[in-house]
Amino acid sequence: MKALLLAVGLALLASTGAHAQYPSRPIKIVVTIPPGGAPDLAARVIGQKLSENFGQAVIVENRPGANGNTAAEAVAKSAPDGYTLILAADSLIAINPHLYKRMPIDTLKDLTPIASLVSNQFVLSVNPALPVKTFLEFIDYARKSNPPLNYASGGNGSQHQMTMELLKARAGINLVHVPYRGGAPATTATMAGEVQAMFAGTSTAPQIRAGRLRALAVAGAKRTPAFPDLPTIAEFYPGFANSIWLGLFGPAGLPEEVLSKLRGEIRKVLALPEVREKLGAGGGLEPYSTTPEEFAALIRSDYERFGRLIKDIGIKAD
Repeated sequence: MKALLLAVGLALLASTGAHAQYPSRPIKIVVTIPPGGAPDLAARVIGQKLSENFGQAVIVENRPGANGNTAAEAVAKSAPDGYTLILAADSLIAINPHLYKRMPIDTLKDLTPIASLVSNQFVLSVNPALPVKTFLEFIDYARKSNPPLNYASGGNGSQHQMTMELLKARAGINLVHVPYRGGAPATTATMAGEVQAMFAGTSTAPQIRAGRLRALAVAGAKRTPAFPDLPTIAEFYPGFANSIWLGLFGPAGLPEEVLSKLRGEIRKVLALPEVREKLGAGGGLEPYSTTPEEFAALIRSDYERFGRLIKDIGIKAD
């Protein structure tokens, strides 16, 4: 009996020691879009600091496809050891399940929420060749356009599309949706004149300041520090608001020791002034730190809110 108890005790100590040593090898953060967009920027800025704190490499892997479903499935099916994570936008977690008839995973059950990371505003931007200077001029021009103007998004069911569809319904205008594989390609297409407008994340600040895009308004509930002179759409259509959040997730079943370690380090990283500066300068992103309970409540709330919205608008991804 003593030998058995000793063996069990040693096994428990070994297990505890293994978790306490996390991470003992490189961590991979999967990003659901090509390089260049807000999720990619956030992953690289935050990942670099986590790497320094952990003393282990944090590798960012861009894996676009199916509006994030491809990457989510791969992470959900990986070993629940904290070495394969996904930086996901709210659209993947709370919108996709209402858009796709067949989801490869259950985003509420097959992924573990680790931490909220950043929030971001959308900026209504147009190609500079479009003869509009203000938000109201755009609405009037779009209302009169025949054929309708084209608008870009980061993919079917993306927040880019959801926000523009909300504006279409509220303003009574018609625009044609042209989906791209991520916000960066959509931005490139808008600058090139393939499409006339889009809701872009504030990561397009350099393109706006350089005159390659013309910004007209922001979609959040309040003005953004990145462009304090831009009005909110709510100033013209009271109650209009739609912003995005990005969070870190892992497969279901992550050990509590790993979750605790990741959450603690992420809190430290998000509190660093240099991280706030890099996130803001590169993409107008703002650190968004919540408790695990607050993050879980946000996910559930958005899941229900977008479910109702998608049903009302009638958007389908497949």
